[in-house]
Amino acid sequence: IVVFGGFSCMKSKKPSKIDSRIWELDALRGFMILCVIAVHTLFDLEGIVNINYPAFYIFIRENGGILFILLSGICATLGTKTFKRGLIVFGAGMLITAVTYGLSYFGMFSEQMIISFGILHMLGFCMIIWPLVRKLPMWSICIIGILIVILGFAIEGKTSEIPFSYIVGIPSYYYAAGDYFPLVPYTGWFFIGAFAGSLLYRKKQSLCPKAPKDFFLIRFLRYCGVYSLYIYLIHQPIAFGIISLISYFI
Repeated sequence: IVVFGGFSCMKSKKPSKIDSRIWELDALRGFMILCVIAVHTLFDLEGIVNINYPAFYIFIRENGGILFILLSGICATLGTKTFKRGLIVFGAGMLITAVTYGLSYFGMFSEQMIISFGILHMLGFCMIIWPLVRKLPMWSICIIGILIVILGFAIEGKTSEIPFSYIVGIPSYYYAAGDYFPLVPYTGWFFIGAFAGSLLYRKKQSLCPKAPKDFFLIRFLRYCGVYSLYIYLIHQPIAFGIISLISYFI
């Protein structure tokens, strides 16, 4: 219904972007991005207030990235234009790199918090190469993913002075970053997620079609999931600004 000055006229209802998607994947992604906001906000509060971190926070901080990557792998098997979207996501990661480098250069940000290869860089790379990888049999993609994860455990703690070796998971001894998701092992988790998606969503349909997907809380999570990239990009500056303002008056 479109309202003009108190009068209304009916228009044929077209399905919105959110209604044409598998609702539980968007809702789960939305829930995860809200968890990311909570974790980053609590992290920013360190040094200002004493926080007794709940077990849920510890779990999300330690494992939330892997869960998000698995979910992204599942979604890769359903989406189209993955290469284009990968370029957008990787570009967003490079934008974050430029901003954090700039803030560090002007003394507004610690060098140890510069994000040179974070989760957006990694996901963007996976999405860019996915059109080629998906031509392989799914069972082989799963095996490759498992091997990459195992390799990640094998090289954990290894260091190298080769330039950009941090991208594959072997940083220099002094490397530090506010967000670090190297290709090894995290590309493996993406491939494992893709294998799971090929099994769970073979028909490209919701697994819970009769669930109350339009319940306002679920619909809110779905919106957050659809626009998770934009939320991710803007939440940290907003949270950092608010917390900086609070710290000024404390």
